[in-house]
Amino acid sequence: MLEKVFKLTENKTTVKTEIIAGLTTFMTMAYIIALNPNLLTGFGANGQELWNGVFMATCIASAVGMFAMAFLANKPFAMAPGMGLNSFFAVVVANIVSITGLSYVESFQAALCIILIEGIVFIILSVLNVREKIVEAIPLGVRLGIAPAIGLMLMNIGLGSNAGIYSETGGPFYAMRDFFGALTPGVAKTNMGSGYGPMVLTVVTMFVGLFVIVVLAQKGIKASVILGMLVASVVYWIGQAIFLGTNPFASLTTASFVPPFKDMVETTLFKFNFEAFVQIGWFTAITLVVTFCIIDMFDTIGTLVGTASRAGMLDKDGNMSNMKEALLADAIGTVTGAATGTSTVTTFVESASGVEAGGRTGLTALTTGILFLACIFIAPIAAIIPAAATSAALIYVGVLMLTGLKNINFDDLSQTLPVTLMLIAMPVSGSIGHAIGLGLIAYTVLKLFTGKGKEVSVLTYVLSVIFLVKFFLAV
Repeated sequence: MLEKVFKLTENKTTVKTEIIAGLTTFMTMAYIIALNPNLLTGFGANGQELWNGVFMATCIASAVGMFAMAFLANKPFAMAPGMGLNSFFAVVVANIVSITGLSYVESFQAALCIILIEGIVFIILSVLNVREKIVEAIPLGVRLGIAPAIGLMLMNIGLGSNAGIYSETGGPFYAMRDFFGALTPGVAKTNMGSGYGPMVLTVVTMFVGLFVIVVLAQKGIKASVILGMLVASVVYWIGQAIFLGTNPFASLTTASFVPPFKDMVETTLFKFNFEAFVQIGWFTAITLVVTFCIIDMFDTIGTLVGTASRAGMLDKDGNMSNMKEALLADAIGTVTGAATGTSTVTTFVESASGVEAGGRTGLTALTTGILFLACIFIAPIAAIIPAAATSAALIYVGVLMLTGLKNINFDDLSQTLPVTLMLIAMPVSGSIGHAIGLGLIAYTVLKLFTGKGKEVSVLTYVLSVIFLVKFFLAV
């Protein structure tokens, strides 16, 4: 049955490999299950009921998107509410509160209308092949540079924001900036206060996990990533108990394993507040929809192309099979997210960890989706996976994705300049879409002013202008 649906033999994989890959992807992105409702509700400041509703929506919408990816596109890519997009959504909700004077929950329900419209637009564009044409309009050199740029972004997440520590002196403190960036251990201790101990444990855990993953990978063990994460988790838990004097499993003793369906029904499920949505003004509403569309479209395209490149899923022209279906799955996830109560669902860059673990078919996505659904019941267990363990996996995968630089023709400035800008912009801005936009602009301008403007497609010109407008004129 699984062989027939997912064509495992044709894709040179097995059920075991795909399940391990799905579990690996899940472990690297499980943080979104708690972080997304935290970001969208002000860390619960706007009511536990809303937090519970967004939590449920995060699990359900992510799972539905991944099921669509599995059965429509047969690709190993995972989806969830996108980072960056969820923060922007929270800002939009706060602005609606200011404009309308409504409560946060009512404004939240108004903002869900934006996500619903965006998702419907994407479904239409996907069915009409418009989004696929946009993918094809991205020059090959830019497409080849997406994977290495994502690699740097993953390393930045692993060494930076994924390992943030707080203490009485402030925070978040990050490994590269506050630990390795300190002049001496004494300076770090002074600056970080009680956060110094957890940071030392984080750094040790991170590099133990990375070392284990690399050693096992060199020995040809396909489960190297997940095994390395498990070893890193154990190291962190032991360190918590012995050196920090805290119980790593204390949260499980008071955790509730009963899914808060009632809260979701009352706060977010099909709670579209169109009346409040209209109050923000048509120009503002249209601008917000377009902004969400642009960011989501190019984040998704970049992740799909970059991860598929690493997995060897692109043909000689840099195209991926079933791209239309993969983009449609993303749109279905977004509409489901709007209906259940969360911001835009997009393809996650952490999918690269599952691909590196051997995932090649939709069975990987299906496995990750099932685990997200299971988190409705076992979220407290997923929450004890330390960020430092996932950092090890992200750093390892990031290093591997950098090998894509060998495919870049560095003698051709029309490739070198866009790729270099993407390598800088992606980890700094935290946006795959914005980095691609910068690469497109650089490519187009360079071709135009060197007398090779005819080599640039009309759609590439259009995309470059759209990004220029967004960067310099959009408010």
